[in-house]
Amino acid sequence: MNWKHLARGRYLLLILSLTLLLSSCQKKTVNLEFIETSDVHGSLFPWNFMTDTTANHSLASVYSYVKAERAKPDQDVILLDNGDILQGEPDVYFSNFLQPDSTNIVARVYNFMKYDAATVGNHDIEAGHHVYDKVRSEMHMPWLAANAVRTDDGKPYFKPYTIIEKEGVKIAVLGMITPHIPYWLPEKIWKGMEFEDMIETARKWVKIIQEKEHPDVLIGLFHSGVDYTYGGTSAKTYKNENASALVAEQVPGFDIVFAGHDHREWNKWVTNTAGKKVLVMGPQAHAREFPVAKMKLTYDSSDKTWKKEITSEVKHSKNYQPDPEYMAHFKPFVNEVKKWVNQPVAKLTAEIDTRDAFFGSSSFMGLIHKVQLAQSGADISLSAPTIFDTQLKKGELYVRDMFRLYKYENLLYTMKLSGKEIKGYLEYSYAGWFNTMKSPDDHLINFRKDKEGHLMENKGRGTYSLAKPYFNFDSAGGIKYTVDVRKPAGHRVHIISMSDGTPFRENHIYKVAINSYRGNGGGGHLEEGAGIPHDELNARRISTTEKDLRFYMMKWLEKQGTYTPVNPENWKVIPQAWEKKARATDEPMMFGKGNGE
Repeated sequence: MNWKHLARGRYLLLILSLTLLLSSCQKKTVNLEFIETSDVHGSLFPWNFMTDTTANHSLASVYSYVKAERAKPDQDVILLDNGDILQGEPDVYFSNFLQPDSTNIVARVYNFMKYDAATVGNHDIEAGHHVYDKVRSEMHMPWLAANAVRTDDGKPYFKPYTIIEKEGVKIAVLGMITPHIPYWLPEKIWKGMEFEDMIETARKWVKIIQEKEHPDVLIGLFHSGVDYTYGGTSAKTYKNENASALVAEQVPGFDIVFAGHDHREWNKWVTNTAGKKVLVMGPQAHAREFPVAKMKLTYDSSDKTWKKEITSEVKHSKNYQPDPEYMAHFKPFVNEVKKWVNQPVAKLTAEIDTRDAFFGSSSFMGLIHKVQLAQSGADISLSAPTIFDTQLKKGELYVRDMFRLYKYENLLYTMKLSGKEIKGYLEYSYAGWFNTMKSPDDHLINFRKDKEGHLMENKGRGTYSLAKPYFNFDSAGGIKYTVDVRKPAGHRVHIISMSDGTPFRENHIYKVAINSYRGNGGGGHLEEGAGIPHDELNARRISTTEKDLRFYMMKWLEKQGTYTPVNPENWKVIPQAWEKKARATDEPMMFGKGNGE
């Protein structure tokens, strides 16, 4: 036996063992990149199906960025969507309702882009059980909503969370949806579900996830906004509509919370009750922006923990070209939708401009009220403009234009309201809509103000923010009335008569045509304005349509063949001279100097 060689072998073995031991104690680094899309609202392709023009924002451009980042060898990408994708553009409407037997385009896009997880949004629920249940079954990834629970057993209707593993790092993603759905949507659309408070749900599921999964990273994917004071609520409001930041602050454990729903860009840090920093991010809408959070994890085996460094940026899809592979794959579907939206509906004998609807009676709102009254057989119609700034030219009206006349898939309700309740409803609407004018030089529109009382400008747009969302600016059809903006909120509306000249009586019960969003309590008009308790709203409903109002509007126009837009001139702002002068100032502040779209 050669003892010298044996000793040398043992020495080399010892060196090797020490090397392995030292290497095991060295730090391992993993780079993760989280990419969020949210509130895409059907902007799947770089084409505006409503205007028949190209668009510089869509998931096709987001996918170009995703592909490039996935190709980098030193990082792993986690792609997440935060809901509200099944509504908003003709392409998803076409897939939802005109191709019910084909794989939904949203599921096809999710699968093609290889999303890791997504959360359900309120507008996804709006499509109805037959749509979102089908889409869920077609997805190759989990659709999350921990706080949407079954009414029969209290278990989540959707998957509450998912686990993603990258390079030995265990990532938990908890999904939640805004709990306000019962205030906006008809019960049949979400039948079998209840929507629980987000903070309570987060506390429950974070504990379960930590005890069962022991994740290295915890992500919140919440279809809910960040400003918890929206609509006059507070941090203590139960089932707050916009509780994303509240969860980040009050429920320890999250590293990043991705928000959505409010269409506002967020990229900020908050501190939770354990003293830890939590990143809160969210985009605006229509795939224009997408938040990106890069996390560098360094593992130290000495204490068996991951040290995390996080950087963040909100990127803009206009800076990336649509991915050619994506475009080629979905080209046949895009062509089908283009063919459908370019079908003629009727002829307009004059232009319709939505801007007119914000300053008095208009031909735009006149059309909506006329269709609501014709479809429902009601005495009075209540509605707001669902499109902010668009013009429909004289001439051929196409299917695509119907989405510019009415944005949402609201059903049409017929409800019982007293004359007094109708007046209270309108007072509430105009309180949020108009300013109290002290002179002709004041603003007519109620613009948003900061703490010092200065009007809040939309940076880079040359416009100013409204104090209340424009889709809450309800006017009435079927009655004649004035709105005196010299008087304080709550004392402005004077109802003169019914449109046919017969008396309007406050103690009379009227049949009222109203969309399902408002009829379920959305905006607060019926509860805070008319004073009807939320649990009484269902009892006030006489009937509901089976399909969305846009469908009936299209059928009504098809029957007309040729339509002449008419301003019913059934209501006006007084003093009229004050309104005229204020409009000259306020209109460019609302819309900018451009014209439309």
